[in-house]
Amino acid sequence: MGDIVGAGLISHAPVIMFPEPQRIEANGGRDFTLATGLRRLRHEVVDTTGHDVVVVFDSHWATTTEVVVTAHPRRAGLFTSDEMPSALSRLPYDIPGDPELAHAIAGAGRKRSLWITANDDPYLPIHYATLNPWTYLGPPGTPWISVSVCQTATTEDFLAVGEAVAEAVAGLGRRVLLVASGGLSHRFWPLAALRDRMAGDPRNIVTPEARAADEQRIAWLEAGRHDQVIASMPHYLRFAPEARFGHYLMLAGAVGGAACGARGRRFGEYENGIGTGQVHLWFDRLASGWKRAPAG
Repeated sequence: MGDIVGAGLISHAPVIMFPEPQRIEANGGRDFTLATGLRRLRHEVVDTTGHDVVVVFDSHWATTTEVVVTAHPRRAGLFTSDEMPSALSRLPYDIPGDPELAHAIAGAGRKRSLWITANDDPYLPIHYATLNPWTYLGPPGTPWISVSVCQTATTEDFLAVGEAVAEAVAGLGRRVLLVASGGLSHRFWPLAALRDRMAGDPRNIVTPEARAADEQRIAWLEAGRHDQVIASMPHYLRFAPEARFGHYLMLAGAVGGAACGARGRRFGEYENGIGTGQVHLWFDRLASGWKRAPAG
């Protein structure tokens, strides 16, 4: 019987991949907690869970007619980002996969009439929403598989995909960590302004309203109020959460959806990423299981 032993909403902001002196310069003399927080998360949580595999809900992997799960035995190579090749260039990676789990997720999706497919095409691209967290959190030899965020999916679809992931995990003898890799509100400053908005201070979030919407959801998640985050999605979509918050919603679906009361622990501060909202929140498995509705 498998188990989801931890889950996190994790930022993959490219600044975490800058050399430390460059991060400190961009942030006005101190490091971004987006970087230092991931190091803490690795030491305090990830290295202590005894997990067998990590499933990443990758907000940069936008599919259209299906949700895709990577089913490769291994993905290896050098990665250069087409989005920002000056910042992310020739990053080496060598990541084992878990084809059995990938096919189990696709099978659980079929039972729900969801379009989920497992794909092991060696030419399938990899994205930095997987690679950046893996660089910080991925011990050598631990399998990581990626799940796409389907751009035609609804909030209800994302939650159902998460339920399929949970069913697949339960049917296999795996201890699984879930990583929802992506940001919060996700509008950037115009090109002419963004280099003056590199610092992590949340005053650099693109609008006060977007900052307020992000901070409300962080507060709800820290209180275990996944129900309120899910119910308020129509309002939150006004602030363009990354990938329509599909990365978080799939995670939420896997751990009980609106019935989940797991409280988020923040690793680092809420920080700006050239206008976007970024944070690391980790949800420990509840003693009585993930599905426990919050009081009040």
